[in-house]
Amino acid sequence: MVLLIGLSLLLALVLVFTVPFLRRPLISRWIMRGIRAMKLLPRISDTERAAIEAGNVWIEGEFFTGQPNFGRMLQEPYPELPPAVQAFLQGPVEQVCELASDWQIYQGKDLPPQVWQYLKQEKFFGLMIPEEFGGLGFSNLAYSAVMVKLASRSFSYVATVGVANSLGPAKLLLRYGTPEQKARYLPRLAIGEEIPCFALTEPMAGSDAANLSSRRRSIPSRRRSALPAAELAEALYHPGCEFATLLGLAFRLYDPENLLGKGTEWGITCALVPTHLPGVHLDRRHDPMGVPFFNSPTEGHDVILPVDQIIGGVAQAGQGWKMLMQTLAAGRGISFPATCSGVAQLVSRVTSAHAVVRQQFGLSIGRFEGIEAPLARIAGLTYIIDATRHYTCGAVDKGEQPAVVSAIAKYTTTELARQIINDGMDIMGGSGICRGPHNLLAHIYTATPISITVEGANILTRTLMIFGQGAIRCHPYLYGEIQALEAGDLVNFDRLLWRHLGTFLMNGLRSLGLSLTQGQLVSPPVPGPTARYYRKLTWAAALFAWLTDIALLGYGGRLKRQENLTGRFADVLSWLYLATATLRRYHAEGQRSEALPLVEWSLQHSLAQIQQACQGVLSNLEVPIVGSLLRWTLLPWLRLNPIGTPPADELGSNVAQALQRPGTLRQHLTAGIYVPSDPEQALGRLDHTLAQVHQAEAILRKVKGAIAVGQLPAGKPLQRLDTAHAQHLITTAEYALVKEAAALRLAAIQVDAFTLEEYEAIGIPAKQGKADSTLLTTFANTSNCNGNELAPVTR
Repeated sequence: MVLLIGLSLLLALVLVFTVPFLRRPLISRWIMRGIRAMKLLPRISDTERAAIEAGNVWIEGEFFTGQPNFGRMLQEPYPELPPAVQAFLQGPVEQVCELASDWQIYQGKDLPPQVWQYLKQEKFFGLMIPEEFGGLGFSNLAYSAVMVKLASRSFSYVATVGVANSLGPAKLLLRYGTPEQKARYLPRLAIGEEIPCFALTEPMAGSDAANLSSRRRSIPSRRRSALPAAELAEALYHPGCEFATLLGLAFRLYDPENLLGKGTEWGITCALVPTHLPGVHLDRRHDPMGVPFFNSPTEGHDVILPVDQIIGGVAQAGQGWKMLMQTLAAGRGISFPATCSGVAQLVSRVTSAHAVVRQQFGLSIGRFEGIEAPLARIAGLTYIIDATRHYTCGAVDKGEQPAVVSAIAKYTTTELARQIINDGMDIMGGSGICRGPHNLLAHIYTATPISITVEGANILTRTLMIFGQGAIRCHPYLYGEIQALEAGDLVNFDRLLWRHLGTFLMNGLRSLGLSLTQGQLVSPPVPGPTARYYRKLTWAAALFAWLTDIALLGYGGRLKRQENLTGRFADVLSWLYLATATLRRYHAEGQRSEALPLVEWSLQHSLAQIQQACQGVLSNLEVPIVGSLLRWTLLPWLRLNPIGTPPADELGSNVAQALQRPGTLRQHLTAGIYVPSDPEQALGRLDHTLAQVHQAEAILRKVKGAIAVGQLPAGKPLQRLDTAHAQHLITTAEYALVKEAAALRLAAIQVDAFTLEEYEAIGIPAKQGKADSTLLTTFANTSNCNGNELAPVTR
């Protein structure tokens, strides 16, 4: 009898929990009420909702399931550049890079007039405007490739070209403009007849653009078609304005007399403001880190603007925040990774050559482990950045609008580029801090904070956008549960909740199993040396998804205020994406054997970052009982049985040495940048010297061998070169090559110096000549902070 009663109770419980029409009133209804009473799920404002709903979910959603489908991810597009784009890169882009060096642009505090003219002539401001409107109709990948090459020449190039092609009015017009607006403005924007800029934020708004106080109100007219600027902010910060002819403006639209027939408060609206209108003031200029591109405050007072200047017309009035979020959702994932890839590739090429050419204690500094470590980081992070750039572009060109991936791409590539340039400056030493036409890194170093700050400051992007909004947007159930709660929809809430709980329990069990087996339960989509990384990433994703649910349950609506914790979750999600992009690149490029050490370094570094972030989450997860239990059990186990550890020194050494050799890997890693063929230009000189030094090393090894067997007196090979030549141990051609390499090496390590008059003239606009023109150099016996015995005086 007791057994029968027990079985009956068990059957009843099973029925209650598994039969929806029983479960909903008996369990789910009470859970729904409890969640509402305890405010466990976050409240979402209208502005947050617009940001969350901007774009769509792409592969980032896979990581929140805990079971990422890497087979699907490997099938995502990884397109190649068509011949027409390749021709544009080798033609107009190469030509514009030759017109002015970064040093010349800084000296003139602007792009030279001939550069402005060439940019307009070759439609650089219309790269992504369709051909039907007079533009070049480039894809996102093609535009990105142009930006990579321009960034390797000067940040001023990308700042000038990027604004017109990213968040400028053209983007908004293409997506939301009326046919009349497109026909009127897009052809003029494509050829630079209109120079665009965009005003989005203001002093009291900052990154919170939804908090704009700038206003416009409607006023009566014969056709009720005028909108004046009643209270424009004192200063709206945005790029490209002093020479701009067309200002894209975000503002709050008020219609107190309901003249337009849709209420009195419309909300944020976007409009096109011709800058020649009375009341628009563009007479001042900012100085962003000394970088010479136009960034200006704008004031507007009682500006009369026709209603048809609203982007998209009256139908889009009040939709400005949504429009901006939709445009930014994909846009920030294109321009910034491209710029950072160009910078990273340039630093890779410069520092690897310098490490060979620069000698200390009779050895190239690249032979020292203290230099190998940052060189390996530079190479590995450069590979990751460009993989992320290409993978993200492929998604957007396919039609995806991955808001969270775009935030990840913007945040991570700018942060990694900052680390790369810091490492590069350390390697360059004194030659990195002495500005002049031959210093290729100093201006990049000072410009780096600009990318970190704009289009969403990185602190905000990491803590609020990647995980704060990402968890709601990308989680397979959470946003649906929130919507069901808000609507009081018990049926949908019940369906989503129990699926959510099932996934939560499954991810907990999978995390345990994958941890115990180091991911061996996973079948990787490809065999070979990268198979183990797919296993570890699957393990990491399962743990990430499980810990995410624990945090959501434990903190509820308070989680978005736990920014240290959400930042660590963002780090896990970001590195899961970067590692996936890295694997996709390696697979797409044919799994080239020479790239494998670089790929392995990149993936091991990625897993180490995931490990560190997971440890940080577990150490700081203040969920009652559960948090303590995880710190006592899972955290020690994860330390003993890590998801990843930093790359070994031997692997880093292999990567660093491969980067220092002229050849396939170095060329492949830096294939997208501008490399001048002229040896009088800084990078051309370094590349030429590197090639000569490597050829000379083979000859010096022959001399060293002769010394070792007693054919030549003891000493350093270079000291015995004359004797080796006299004894015919080396040919006259070999002798001349070594002598030339030594002279080139000495010249390449010199830093720029100026007379007092020249120094005082630095930064004063002057007549522009040929880029990096030949310098008359005399040498004085001085020392500098790089340890060089000779420093040049340039005239």
